[in-house]
Amino acid sequence: MVYIGRKIWQSMSTQTEKTTQKSNQTNSVYAIYKQNVQKYFESISKITPQYFQASTHFQEECMKSAEKSFDAAITMQQEFAQKSGIVSDIPDAAKTVIVDSNKQIIQAGSIQNQIAKTAMDATTQNVKAFNDNVTAFTDLNKNIIQSWISTFTPSRK
Repeated sequence: MVYIGRKIWQSMSTQTEKTTQKSNQTNSVYAIYKQNVQKYFESISKITPQYFQASTHFQEECMKSAEKSFDAAITMQQEFAQKSGIVSDIPDAAKTVIVDSNKQIIQAGSIQNQIAKTAMDATTQNVKAFNDNVTAFTDLNKNIIQSWISTFTPSRK
């Protein structure tokens, strides 16, 4: 019976210690800050896919709208030209210039896209390298702080 009573008392004592430690941690500015930062990034992690999906959907709708608008404008102008008797034929040289110019515009856009993608990939790799080295930076800073503390703390003799 004494053994069981002592176990219960030890259990209650351990729970009280854990509660006290937890409450001390919770009152620490660093613990509160860390909890809030973690909650913030958890929230962002949940929202980010929704944001990208909405952005992609918006971009697709804009592209559809632009394409429909151009097609409608061309169709309307073509009908007007036909009904009013305006000749819409152009010389082969003009046609070649228009087609070649369009090819160059598309190629420039493609190159610009490749440059932007390469820059984003390089930036991503740099951020990844930083992430991989955060612990090393933190350890270095801890060592520097410890060095300062030991330098400026009077020694006890």
